Amino acid sequence: MNNTATAHSPRKILQPPWLRALCSVIGILLLGDALVLMMYGMFNVGIIVPAVTGTALLCMVIWRGRISLALERHALLRRLWRLGWMVFALWLISLLAFWLRIAQQTHDDKPAAAVDAIIVLGSATRDGQPSQTLAQRLDVAARLARAQPAALVVTSGGVDFGEVESEGRIMSRYLEQKHGIAPQRLIMEEKSTSTALNLSLSLALLAERGVSSNSSIAIVTSDFHTLRALGIAQKAGLTNAHTVGAPTPLSIRFNAWLREYFAVASSWLLREF
Repeated sequence: MNNTATAHSPRKILQPPWLRALCSVIGILLLGDALVLMMYGMFNVGIIVPAVTGTALLCMVIWRGRISLALERHALLRRLWRLGWMVFALWLISLLAFWLRIAQQTHDDKPAAAVDAIIVLGSATRDGQPSQTLAQRLDVAARLARAQPAALVVTSGGVDFGEVESEGRIMSRYLEQKHGIAPQRLIMEEKSTSTALNLSLSLALLAERGVSSNSSIAIVTSDFHTLRALGIAQKAGLTNAHTVGAPTPLSIRFNAWLREYFAVASSWLLREF
């Protein structure tokens, strides 16, 4: 084997013990976090990507010798290896930039001084109860509703898989029973299956109560979702919409923010905003 090939081949892949330890810890954390959420029946891109990444890191640690040997022997593999790491680095940079934008959007979220309506976007129900993420949204919406006593409140979401009641109905009951929101203020939207439908169907129901797309409307959703929700709202014709972000439970925050990265890309490709 010539010296040039050896000099440019990654013989030192994960050679420092601290680097192997770091990759092992990160791999275990990513894979472990994903497996725990999978045990709760949660399967989405924000869980699958960390699981795959964690598995890849652990495999790279375990089989680092074989990987190094294969890279030394095959020039094409070396080029693909370097290209793969370059793509991964660019992806990480774009992901971090996106997360910083989400954080900025969260801090910028400020409801208007007065709003005509509050739309609460759905986010899964289980056994007839709001998920932890959805409960956070509803708690924030309830505080906003108390501060805006004249505003109508729309709870928006269709029937989840395995459920018998719609998200909209479960959300409305939660606001009425836990927070004492008057039922005459509540409007249930029970057919939507996406953010775009959440907003368009809710707007149609509000129009029946005299609230137009030009009215001041607060959209309550999770902090990570505000950026996309606002873009979709503007595309739907809500000219005076404001987002209010609810905190994401720490146990799923990483996965939720990662999932949202891909959701924004998908929404952009589908021209949802």
